[in-house]
Amino acid sequence: MAAFLGHVAHESGYLRVVEENLRYLHPQQLMKVYPSSFKTATDAAQYINNPEALANKVYADRMGNGDSVSGEGWKYRGRGLIQLTGKDNYAALAKAISVDVVQKPDLVATPQYAALSAAWFWKKHRLNELADTEHYETLSRRINKSLSSFPEREVKRRCALEALCAAVLVNIVMAARAPIV
Repeated sequence: MAAFLGHVAHESGYLRVVEENLRYLHPQQLMKVYPSSFKTATDAAQYINNPEALANKVYADRMGNGDSVSGEGWKYRGRGLIQLTGKDNYAALAKAISVDVVQKPDLVATPQYAALSAAWFWKKHRLNELADTEHYETLSRRINKSLSSFPEREVKRRCALEALCAAVLVNIVMAARAPIV
C-alpha cells in the first residue's frame, strides 16, 4: 500500500495533477528528459512551451501511437494518478473497465478514472509482487523507465509507510481503550 501511495504521490504531484505537464522552458531540460528525441538545443528549441507538438514528437510511433502528424502523442499523453500514456495502454484500460477511454481519453483525467487507471496499471504490471518483495527499483522502472526520479519516489514511499504505520498504531491504541461490552 505504501509503495502504491508513494508512486501515486510522485506521479500526481500529491494528487493535484492528473495530466502530464509537457511545458518545458529550456532546451536543456528537454534534452535531459528526452535524450533520444533531442540531441541539440537547436533541435529542442521549437518544442519549448509547446506541449502538443512535444507530445506528438516524443510519443510518435510508440506505445501504439501513430506518427507525429497523427496527433496521437498528444491525444494519449500521460493522464491519471500514474500518468497512463500511449494508445495501447488506453485501449487495454478501456477493455478492462468497459469504458471507451480510447475515444474519450480526457476521462482518464477525471477523479474516478484517474484513480481507476492507476489501480488497473498497478495490477496489470504486477507491481504488488515487487512491492511485497521490496524490489522498489524494478517497480519504479516499470512505471517510469528511468531511475532518475527513484530517490524522490523512495522518500514518498517511506512517508506513506510511516503514515500507514501510525494509523495502524492509533487504531490499536483506540481499540485497547474501548470499553468491553
